[in-house]
Amino acid sequence: MKRIGIVCDGGDAPGINAAIRAVARASFDREFEVLGFIDGFHGLIEDDVKIITKPSVSGILTLGGSILGISRFNPYKDPKHVEAIKENFKKNNLTLLVFIGDRDTVTVAKKLSEEGVPSIVVPKSIDNDVYGTDHSIGFDTAVSFIASSLDNLHATASAHHRLMVVETMGRETGWLALFGGLAGGADYIVIPEVPFNIEEIAKHVESRRKEGKNFSIVTVAEGVVLPGEDTSKFEYDEFGHKVNSKRMVGYRLASELENLTHLRTRVMILGYLQRGGIPTNTDRLLATRLGVEAVNLTSKGIFNVVVGVKNGEVITTPYEDAYDKINMADVTYFELARLFF
Repeated sequence: MKRIGIVCDGGDAPGINAAIRAVARASFDREFEVLGFIDGFHGLIEDDVKIITKPSVSGILTLGGSILGISRFNPYKDPKHVEAIKENFKKNNLTLLVFIGDRDTVTVAKKLSEEGVPSIVVPKSIDNDVYGTDHSIGFDTAVSFIASSLDNLHATASAHHRLMVVETMGRETGWLALFGGLAGGADYIVIPEVPFNIEEIAKHVESRRKEGKNFSIVTVAEGVVLPGEDTSKFEYDEFGHKVNSKRMVGYRLASELENLTHLRTRVMILGYLQRGGIPTNTDRLLATRLGVEAVNLTSKGIFNVVVGVKNGEVITTPYEDAYDKINMADVTYFELARLFF
């Protein structure tokens, strides 16, 4: 009898529950047992666990959030936490863990695998930065929300003749600002992967105004480092990532653009709204495919891999090939977007 433990780690993303459902139903089909750990690594450390049954996952396909809870937590900050994980893994007679997680999850999973705790990572991240898959669970839903937000902002920007700066999430990559901006008709897109200067953006806004377009919308990823920004003052989280929420990139960019263009400027920080809501059909299908494949791999004795999709095909990437890499935004889409600036 194989027994799978599900752990949700990192930031929440639409489609997590669809992935939990897929792992559970595929496991039941093979007569595997499934346990769910509450609130991510906290549950794994404290042995806060529940048995997953068919009724547990009934009706959760469309739900946002996570029925098991989730947390962003680095167990390697304290050796006692790691020992507790190893003990509870054995105590619950687990075959392996299925992590529904992000880039940091892959890093922790790799370390745990080296200590005898096998696992598989099902990538979920609205930032879409997990290496080993074209798209992570939650990305499509977040892009759809951003595009819809831009649709609404076009009306108010036009009515008031304003320059609107829309800040999206994207800790180190520009996938959300790029895809959301392209789909939502942004007039300029600022992402970490493409060099820029603020004067060029201002000139573009001015050229639009001369063409009779008396408003503009600029999308910017929160992870962008603005010219002249003092990086020595950055704060970092427990995984070593800069804390973008305190940097106010959208407001700082808007202020500089207002000074250069003399246009009334407003800022919209989409924030955690990008993480919520009902997952799109695309995310439901992706979560289902990846969750089922995690169980298929378990049945074959394959583990310590990220399961993903490349060019429409399900693939696996060993942790050692994925843990220290970032899925950066494809700049060919930026060149596509540039045609519409």
